[in-house]
Amino acid sequence: MDRDYFERRKEKLISRHQELINRKNQVDDSYSHGIFERYKYPILTYEHIPLNWRFDFNPEDNPYLLERLRVNSVFNSGAIATNNGVLLVARVEGADRKSFFAIAESQTGIDQFQFRDKPIRIPENEDPDVNIYDMRLTKHEDGWIYGVFSSERKDPVKRPGVLFQPFAKAALVRTKDFVAWERLPDIKTKSLQQRNVVLHPEFVNGKYGFYTRPQDAFMDAGLAEGMGWGLCEDITAPSIEEEIIIDHREFNTIKSAKNGAGAPPIKTKIGWLHIAHAVRNTAAGLRYVLYLFVCDINEPWRIVYEPGGYLIEPRKWERVGDVSNVLFSNGLVLKEDGTVLIYYASSDTRLHVASTDLDRLLDYAVKTPKDPLRSALCVDQRLALIEKNQMFWHQTK
Repeated sequence: MDRDYFERRKEKLISRHQELINRKNQVDDSYSHGIFERYKYPILTYEHIPLNWRFDFNPEDNPYLLERLRVNSVFNSGAIATNNGVLLVARVEGADRKSFFAIAESQTGIDQFQFRDKPIRIPENEDPDVNIYDMRLTKHEDGWIYGVFSSERKDPVKRPGVLFQPFAKAALVRTKDFVAWERLPDIKTKSLQQRNVVLHPEFVNGKYGFYTRPQDAFMDAGLAEGMGWGLCEDITAPSIEEEIIIDHREFNTIKSAKNGAGAPPIKTKIGWLHIAHAVRNTAAGLRYVLYLFVCDINEPWRIVYEPGGYLIEPRKWERVGDVSNVLFSNGLVLKEDGTVLIYYASSDTRLHVASTDLDRLLDYAVKTPKDPLRSALCVDQRLALIEKNQMFWHQTK
């Protein structure tokens, strides 16, 4: 093989990669709701992964400069504010379907994210994970930064008519520097399976609080009623003895199939602000959207504000990907200037950011009416708004 070909291809790969990671993002002004801003470009894709994680640059071993370890997607990412901007722990999925975690950082939080030199090697416990994904980062008042993530293994129970199926638990690590990671035991609950578990940032009655999502099977929530809450005394041997449902699934709503916690909540003057995901069945399959609610500041298991409907939904090309028509978020950042950054993935393929400010989100939370659960009452809400606007709205025809 011509060595010049190798060098030309190498130069082109490097040039394209540098152009991508240095690109500035732009607000997409085609939306008129005013609640948040979407952006033109996703902030992380498989193309953002460092080239030396994917290609063998030894010309003797790889004269065609082929991609040896391909990456399929970069999506559901935990997020935390740092002194230098925003740090993400991204889910990276290889072409072999195994996911792993990697840190990407940006000064702005909306563009020019760059990965660290190496991915994270999460320690295994006595029962090795087959797949790990979707880490939620909690900066806890005990001084540690915790990562709660999903650990997937093969279900040890043989099911009739099924060769094998996945079994999910909530796994736990902690760190103080994002370099050294301590693996703690998996979180024990009485539920058959657990995913989408989030650690509350503060002690509650001297204990660790967790938002949970009990479910009967890996994908199907079954008879599980919604998002749960439970307490744990010892984080080094995490066990939740009792779960209560704090956010119920409802018939014919955005969360009729299932719902689950997103990122750790933000502490505000009106309560703990959550961004969660909701799922409903459609003729085209499951549709995932994001919604908002606020829990009481002193009783973080009690919802005090619950705007009806979704906050963010899949739009345009966000609807297309490995798992279509899906938005999912496990990263939320409040900056010192009041800016709120919502990190969300589309269709299990790429990662985006939406930006707003805390005052706007609180206004949305408090003043947006709750879903009344019946069509007639939904019409009544709109009629009341139209009547209210009689004094203020005069459209030229």
